[in-house]
Amino acid sequence: MLTQIKGLHHVTSMAAGAQENSDFFTKTLGLRRIKKTVNFDDPEVYHLYYGDEIGTPGSVMTYFPFPHIARGRPGAGEVGETSFAVAEDTLGYWKERLASRGVAGLSEHELWGEKRLRFKGPDGDGFSLVEVVDDPRLGWASAEVDADKAIRGFRGASLRLRDPGATRELLSFMGYQEVDRKGEWSRFAISGGNGADAVDLEVVPSADLARLGAGSVHHIAFAVDDRAAQLEVRQALIDTGYQVTPVIDRDYFWAIYFRTPGGVLFEIATNEPGFDRDEDTAHLGEALKLPTRYEPYRDEISRRLEPIRD
Repeated sequence: MLTQIKGLHHVTSMAAGAQENSDFFTKTLGLRRIKKTVNFDDPEVYHLYYGDEIGTPGSVMTYFPFPHIARGRPGAGEVGETSFAVAEDTLGYWKERLASRGVAGLSEHELWGEKRLRFKGPDGDGFSLVEVVDDPRLGWASAEVDADKAIRGFRGASLRLRDPGATRELLSFMGYQEVDRKGEWSRFAISGGNGADAVDLEVVPSADLARLGAGSVHHIAFAVDDRAAQLEVRQALIDTGYQVTPVIDRDYFWAIYFRTPGGVLFEIATNEPGFDRDEDTAHLGEALKLPTRYEPYRDEISRRLEPIRD
C-alpha cells in the first residue's frame, strides 16, 4: 500500500466560455483565480486555475475553456461530482447566494452524515458544498465572500462506475481505506490527509459511458509532497501493471497520468514548486503566463485567446 498520497491536488474540467467560467468561480463561488495560462498541449486554449489565496494543493479547480465545445454527456467512467468544504451552518447562506445568481440544480441532501448543497456549474458540471466540522483550512477572503463562509478547499470527488471492483482495489493500493458503504455508494478516505481526502464511488451498472465535453471532468489529480515521492508512486503503479506516463513538467507541479480500470483519468501531481514560482502571491492569476517554449509566440497566442475581464 502506498503512503505518499495525501488527498486531492486538483480537479481539471472542460468549459465552453472562458469569461463565464472565470466569473462563476471568482464572483459566484468567491474563489481566487490563481493562474491564467494555456493548455500546454494546445496553447490556443486557456488553462485557468482557481483556489484559495495561494493555490494550496487540495483547493485547486482548473479548466480548459474550449470555445464552441459541445456539452458533455454524463455517464459511467467519469467524475460525477466535485465537492467543496465549507464551515458548519453556512449552507443557508450559500443556498440564498447561489439562488440569487440563478445557479441551477440547487438541492439539499445528506450523505455520510454531512449536510450538502448540490448545484450545477455553467456547463452543467456537478458540484456540492459540504459542511465539514473543524476543517482547519482557511478560505480566500474575497470581495465576494467573507472568510468565515468561504470555500476551504475540496472535500473530495465522486466517481461513477459500472463495476467498482478494480477501482476499489486501486484506491486501497493508493492508501485510501473504505470507511462506509450505503446502497450503491461507498466512501474511501485517507487518514491524516490534506482535507481533500475523500473519494466516493457510485455504482451505475446500466449507465451509458460518459462523453467528454463542456461540463465534464477531464482528470482528477492526487497530491504527493515532491518529485521523489512521485517517482516512488510511479514505479509502484508500473510494477502493479498500470501504464503510467513519464514525468511531465507543468511549471507549477510535475505530473504523471494513468487510466483507471473504470475509465477515469488519474494524475499524481507534486506539491512543489507551487503557483508563486513565476508571480508574486499578491498578483496571482492576473497576467497571462506562458511556458517558456511558447514565449516567442506570445503576441499570436494572446490574439487568439478570448479576452477575460476581471
